[in-house]
Order: sequence, then C-alpha cells, then structure tokens
Amino acid sequence: MLALLPIRLALAPITLTQALASWRRLTRLPPVPGARQGVVGSGPALRLFILGDGAAAGLGAPSLEQSFAGYLVADLARDFTVHWRVEARLMATSAQALRHLRALDLGRIDVAVTALGIADMRRQVSPRRFRNQQRAIAQLLLDHGARQIWRTGLPPVERLPHLPQPWRMMLAIHARALDKVLEQDTHPPIYRLPYDQALLRPDLRTSDRLVPSTAAYAEWARRQAREIRLRV
Repeated sequence: MLALLPIRLALAPITLTQALASWRRLTRLPPVPGARQGVVGSGPALRLFILGDGAAAGLGAPSLEQSFAGYLVADLARDFTVHWRVEARLMATSAQALRHLRALDLGRIDVAVTALGIADMRRQVSPRRFRNQQRAIAQLLLDHGARQIWRTGLPPVERLPHLPQPWRMMLAIHARALDKVLEQDTHPPIYRLPYDQALLRPDLRTSDRLVPSTAAYAEWARRQAREIRLRV
C-alpha cells in the first residue's frame, strides 16, 4: 500500500473532488422508514443483530422491510422466532461502529451480521487498523454470546461504472486489501460472506446504479439466510 502513496498524492486533487461529489449524491438519499427491532416468526428463538453502514440500513430501499435486514428477518422467521435488531448508519466506518457498539445495551446475541468496510475504503483506513477494529467488534459480539458472526465481503469496486476514474481505481485497490483482511480472519464462528458479483447487474441496481435495488437486497438476504441455517 505504501508504494501507491506517490500516485495517491499526485491524483489527490482529482480524487478528492470526485469523492465529495459521490458523498453528496449519497447524502441526498432519504432515510429508510421502518422499525429497527422487533420479534417475528415461530419456532426456536434466534437473536439476530445486524450492524453496519448504509447497505445494512437499507439505503435506497422504500422501507426497511424491503431491505437486506427486512428480507433476512422474514426469511429466518419461517423457521425461528427471530428477535432482531438493526444498528446501522450511512457511511459508518468500523471505528464508528465499534464506538457505537460499546455504548449499546446489547443483551444476548445468537447470530450477528456486519456490513462494514465501504466507509473504511473511502477513507483509506489501513488494512492493519481495519483488522484491529474488526477483531474488536467480533470480540464484543462473542462476549454477548454470538455463535455465528458474519462479515459481508466488499464488492469489486472496479466494476462499479458510476464511480469516475481515477477515484474508482484507487478505491478498488483498497477494497481488495480490506476484503483480504476479512478473508484471512475467517475462522468459525467468524465467517465471511463473499460479495456476489451478480448483484452488480444493472437490473439489480437502482436507476442511478448508486445502491442495490430491492431485488439485490432480497438475493443478498437469501444467500445469508441459507448460510446461517447451515450452521445453526
């Protein structure tokens, strides 16, 4: 990563402008309505905790029920009484999520799903710092009884055409480095759900291709629910 420093510095005036433009587009999206916790379903109790950034918060969806969290809860509720809670915020870094987590009264957790790394990528958080923060988050969740901790893999940013060059190239390099951290730190009960590149298809993105569509959220939730069931 250090070898790229001269290139980053040379491109900084361009990439900073492009980053600010993308941030403004994201912040114009309205908050997603819907409850952030509840109990639904029937069967054995399953305490589900979802932590993350805008994707975990359902950014771009018309409601939380039509987001990743909503679809995941509905899927699991077919077999379990799901006690669920979502703690997610647009552009939350791992460090911010960790601070927020430490301030919460978590109670007992059975399964935790985290979707973090996009903001770390944008802010060029070092892989070492990212690893330390991710491990601290995992330890807190384990301390509250989590039997499964799922980390969502980062997307192949180079395949996101709405991001301008050269900023896209710089983000893609960093995203691969952070995703490698998640891959290397995978050991039960901590797992990584690789990003499904099929979710980048135009029909699975919103009209501006900035965030996933409801169909993409549903597919992501279906894959995650399947993996959770395999290990319950």
